[in-house]
Amino acid sequence: MTESPRPSGAYGSPAPVNPEWPPPPAYAPSPQPAQEPTQEPAPEFTREFTQEFPQEPAPRPAKKRKRARGPAALLAAVAIVAAAVGGGTAYGIQELAGGDTAAAGSTSTTVVPSSRKGTVAGVAEAVTPSIVEINATSNAGSSTGSGVIITSDGEIVTNNHVVSGATSIEVRTSDGTTYAAETVGTDSGKDLALIKLRDASGLQAATLGDSDGVQVGDQVVAIGSPEGLTGTVTSGIVSALDRDVTVSTDEGQGQQQRQQGGGWPFEYGGQEFNGDTGGSTTTYQAIQTDASLNPGNSGGALIDMNGHVIGVNSAMYSSSGSGSSSSDAGSVGLGFAIPIDTVTSDLPALRSGSTT
Repeated sequence: MTESPRPSGAYGSPAPVNPEWPPPPAYAPSPQPAQEPTQEPAPEFTREFTQEFPQEPAPRPAKKRKRARGPAALLAAVAIVAAAVGGGTAYGIQELAGGDTAAAGSTSTTVVPSSRKGTVAGVAEAVTPSIVEINATSNAGSSTGSGVIITSDGEIVTNNHVVSGATSIEVRTSDGTTYAAETVGTDSGKDLALIKLRDASGLQAATLGDSDGVQVGDQVVAIGSPEGLTGTVTSGIVSALDRDVTVSTDEGQGQQQRQQGGGWPFEYGGQEFNGDTGGSTTTYQAIQTDASLNPGNSGGALIDMNGHVIGVNSAMYSSSGSGSSSSDAGSVGLGFAIPIDTVTSDLPALRSGSTT
C-alpha cells in the first residue's frame, strides 16, 4: 500500500526557513523551566540584519578589565599607600624602609636613632661624643669650659671668654683622650672662638641645627663640663628668645674671673650678674633656657630633641657675687646660649684667623 505524501514539516521535520520571518512551530512547544542562557544566541536573522544595517561596535568589557590590571592598578596601589602614610609621608617611608635618616628640615644627617628620638637619654648618648672639656691656661690663671666638635679632624667652637689670652689649651674628649689645641680665630663681639686640635682625626662631629626654627617651650638638652665634671647632661625648655645679653670683651675681665672662679659676668636689663662686666662690652641676642648651667658649661652645646645643636651656652645667672667662690655659684634656671645660626655665619671669619 502506498502512503500519501505528508506536508513537509508536519512532524517537526527540517524545512527551509525564511531568514527574515521564521515560521511558528507546527504545534505548541512544551513549557520549559526558565534557565539562564549558557551562551549568547546568534540567530541567522540577527547576523543578516546587522549586515544590512551596520552599527557602531559595542564596548568590549574584556579590554577594560585588562587595563585595570595594568598601570591604573599600580597607581591605585600607590594612592592607597600614600593614604595610609597620611601627613607623615616622609617619616612613614623612612620607618618602612628601616632607615634612620632624619626628615627634611635643618639637616639630613642621622643623629638620634628612631627608637630613641625625643628622649633625653637618646640625645645624650648621640651627642655627648661631640662635646669636649677645655682647660685654658694664661698668665693670670686657668679656666675650664666646654666646646663643640664641628669637624672630624678637630675643629671646635667655644666661647671667646673661655680661651681669651690663653697661652696653652688642653682638650679632653668624652672617651678620655687628651689633645693639645691652638686658637684659630676669635670674635669677642659675639663671644665666639674656634680652636683646632693637633693630630686629631676620626672624631664625631656634632650636627648643627637651625636656631631660626626654635620656639619658646621647646625641650632642650645641655651638655658640658661644669666645674670640670665632663659630659654632664641637664635638660629643660627654651624659656625665651632674643634676649639682649651683654658680656665683657675685656681680656682682663676674663683673667680676673679665672682667678676668682666665679661665673662669667653678663648684663641684662641694665643689671650686672656674676660680677663687673667692665668698660668694654658687647651685646648679642641669646636663647634663654632653664636647663641647668654652671661655671664650666660655657662653650658647650644646647641641643634640641632631634640631636641638633641649636646654640652654644655662654652665660648663666648665679646667686653668688663677684667676690664669691665658685662653690657658691649655681644655676637658678636662667641660662643663655648664642644661637647656632650666629655661629655658622661667623665660621668663615673664624677659620680665616680673624681675632676681632
